[in-house]
Amino acid sequence: MALLAGCRVFSQAFRGQAANLDGVCTLQDVMQRAVCSLRRYSSESKAGEELTVRYLDGGDSGIVVFGVNRPKAKNAISKNLVKMMSEAVESVKKNNKVRSVILCSMVPGVFCAGADLKERAKMHQSEVGPFVSKARALITELGNLPMPTIAAIDGAALGGGLEMALACDIRIAATSAKMGLVETKLAIIPGAGGTQRLPRTVGVSLAKELIFAARVIDGTEAKALGLVNHAVEQNKSGDAAYLRALELAREFNPQGPIAIRMAKLSINQGIEVDLTTGLAIEEACYAQVIPTKDRLEGLEAFKEKRPPRYKGE
Repeated sequence: MALLAGCRVFSQAFRGQAANLDGVCTLQDVMQRAVCSLRRYSSESKAGEELTVRYLDGGDSGIVVFGVNRPKAKNAISKNLVKMMSEAVESVKKNNKVRSVILCSMVPGVFCAGADLKERAKMHQSEVGPFVSKARALITELGNLPMPTIAAIDGAALGGGLEMALACDIRIAATSAKMGLVETKLAIIPGAGGTQRLPRTVGVSLAKELIFAARVIDGTEAKALGLVNHAVEQNKSGDAAYLRALELAREFNPQGPIAIRMAKLSINQGIEVDLTTGLAIEEACYAQVIPTKDRLEGLEAFKEKRPPRYKGE
């Protein structure tokens, strides 16, 4: 029964992935090797918007950067930000040229302070539930993106801000960054996945301690607890975590994009089921990479002792 239930869950997720793989767009065989700054991009949202979406170019083609930009509100999650992020997530989900997504802040010293409590205070009680549901759906969709996602935490990530980071595959934090699920201070609980993703990340008992106490920890402690993958010393420009995230995305970029997507799907679905079902999921994902042109290119490149040129086909 567990095998059947697990396979049913996997098949639903896999259909969504397969739809994204149909009609995979061809990337250039040789990426343009133009010299560009770390922050260079080919397109972005309009200036002054609460979210910038940058598609990096040159050797960084395939990397997309979501930059939250609400300086007056410390990047707090508002109705408009949820709407903009939902649109951005939907856009990259359908784009097979995107190989990784970095979520960062454009505001120095803060990643995301959580829910916009000033906006929340103006909501009627009947509006709160639907808004939290939309925020939860956004963070779920972020977690379900088929390509790797990296949260670059260069400042405070509290409440919903940390929940957003928890939905990403990888988290990188400045050692000075403050993090915590602090909702119990407001007599509520984490409502956008925190009670589920934190225990899956650091363990059940420790997650309970952190949530019950509304404890705030820094990047160094977060690394020790396994909450973040890497903790880096902050630099003068305040973007050390972003720069490390960019380095990591560059490590992912040369690998087979379909293989990475299938590996992510296999891991994400497999950890939710028993081992036997998980192995069946892995087998199904492996079957999807066998007929790809990228797999043949990898073998040919190995034979010719040259770097492979994967196109996502």
